[in-house]
Amino acid sequence: MDLQLKNRVALVTGGSQGIGKAIAMKFAEEGATVVIAARGQALLDEVAAQIRAAGGKVTAIAADVSQDAECTRLVQEVLKTHGRLDILINNAGTSATGEFESVTDEKWQADFDLKLFAAIRLTRLAIPEMKKNNWGRIINVTNIGAKQPKEKSMPTTVTRAAGLAMTKALSKEFAPNNILVNSVCIGLIKAGQHERKAEKAGIPVEQMYETMGKTIPLGRVGRAEEVANVVTFLASEGGSYVTGSSVNLDGGLSAVM
Repeated sequence: MDLQLKNRVALVTGGSQGIGKAIAMKFAEEGATVVIAARGQALLDEVAAQIRAAGGKVTAIAADVSQDAECTRLVQEVLKTHGRLDILINNAGTSATGEFESVTDEKWQADFDLKLFAAIRLTRLAIPEMKKNNWGRIINVTNIGAKQPKEKSMPTTVTRAAGLAMTKALSKEFAPNNILVNSVCIGLIKAGQHERKAEKAGIPVEQMYETMGKTIPLGRVGRAEEVANVVTFLASEGGSYVTGSSVNLDGGLSAVM
């Protein structure tokens, strides 16, 4: 299936590892020009080298998207280098959780800045460029806790829930401009944070994944590439009638749709 992403320019935040890396590589595989952004230039350069080795087109820009000025600089660099911005993947973020009484104002603010305000600022910068071409795709990567928060899950579940509300509101406001806005809510996906946790616990990471998989209806932890497949479809002409939607990528784990 030709997803018709050739000559599209896609910006992927949190693009140096895990889900962001997988999304960037899939976009490049489909012929899009990819811009990956994250805080560390070294990891970005490694991913960029892999994409180029596979024949893809990529630009790596180090940026801290939790900062307003950095968001502006990032989008300006994308436009200066490529002249357009068609697809925005708001993927930057970490899973910050704790007991409610232990979460300080500083931790709340840091989480809002990295997950919600980064998406707000980058979207605000991207939309005028998308309007020019009457075509755009914005995909916000959230998690299933945004719909079904557990105890001791803040601030992440709160900021992610706000991201879902923003997704729905934007999808209605910019539908006349053919700008589609969706979200993917991820469940348990193989990632560096689990590897670090396993290392700290002194157990093989695959053993950890096997244990985690027992709680999932499909019986296993998901792969970043599986998230990338869905995100790429939503960004493509194949998903041209999908907007204001939220897809659960959780192997059936969530109790809500």
